[in-house]
Amino acid sequence: CRRAPRPGRWWATSPSPCCRRRCCGSGCWRRGAAARAAPSSRPTSSSPASARSTAASSGSSWAAAPSSCSTPSRRCGRRWCTRRRCSATGPPSPSSSSSPARRVAAASGHTVVLVDQSEEILKKSTKGIEESLKRVTKKKFADKPEAGTEFIEKTLKNLTTSTDAVAVVHSTDLVIEAIVENQEIKKELFKRLDKFAPEHTIFASNTSSLQITQLANSTTRQDRFGGLHFFNPVPMMKLVEVIKTPMTSQKTFESLVDFSKTVGKSPVSCKDTPGFIVNRLLVPYMMEAVRLFERGDASKEDIDVAMKLGAGYPMGPFELLDYVGLDTSKYIIDGWHSLEPNNPLFAPSPLLNKLVEEKKLGKKTGEGFYKYK
Repeated sequence: CRRAPRPGRWWATSPSPCCRRRCCGSGCWRRGAAARAAPSSRPTSSSPASARSTAASSGSSWAAAPSSCSTPSRRCGRRWCTRRRCSATGPPSPSSSSSPARRVAAASGHTVVLVDQSEEILKKSTKGIEESLKRVTKKKFADKPEAGTEFIEKTLKNLTTSTDAVAVVHSTDLVIEAIVENQEIKKELFKRLDKFAPEHTIFASNTSSLQITQLANSTTRQDRFGGLHFFNPVPMMKLVEVIKTPMTSQKTFESLVDFSKTVGKSPVSCKDTPGFIVNRLLVPYMMEAVRLFERGDASKEDIDVAMKLGAGYPMGPFELLDYVGLDTSKYIIDGWHSLEPNNPLFAPSPLLNKLVEEKKLGKKTGEGFYKYK
């Protein structure tokens, strides 16, 4: 294709016939407009199962890919000139990193399609992304407000929305799922999208606790499946855990690492072990703080102060639990406990279970271990 890579755009490194299966974000040379205007020939579905898969519950998936050309062009010198396009599914929650991650992808030059279960949620998500951009540009372009406005407009142009994941996924390079931390719902979504996604499309999950291998087994693309775990707040946190299962191909792994770098993150790799790196260390730490409080050894306020002033942590364990979401933390520890019931680090907490049962889930509900206005 007669288009050179631009800063902030990710270009695929695996050779595949560009015009026959896919083409760069603006189309192949002279055929770009025709390719973008061509209607999709792939089937779609509006069945209840499809709706559940698309909507799932809390979060989103991205999909990335250009449209396909119907006729090969002799002008295509680059056979793997694919620019990434991104999309998303499910309503975001305060504990989910999906919405900020979409903003980061769009700001780095990727075309992002945000998929959710209703237009109302999509409007709320888009508004949140716009507000986040304004906060960033206020600091980044303090002396150049016009440049800040241009940056916001350019980023938002890279972001579109949809309520139909199937209609989006048929023309994607990368799907990043970030829905509710429920293995069966995630598997149902991936199984559904796997039927409509192109063969080359890579699937990734933003799960913080579930086994990537189990999710990959719900599809026919185990070699093109991995984990991409972002951290909150995504615009500030540089880390991304890239998870490689025993079935993930080296090419897929390298593509996920490259993608992480192009959105300005610092990727670290980990095998498909429960909790990966950060959560395997962090969740038992938070649970031990709860047990310390349950025994009456110290107040939750003093525990938080001690860890902030004594260990230099930016947040205490109870503040962090409320921020993450008590339901999310409970789901994680319950899952690990089912895998290793004799491991004392994974023992459930009666207090945590009680708060979740009372719907006191943390900041997102206004009350958890602390109360919020």
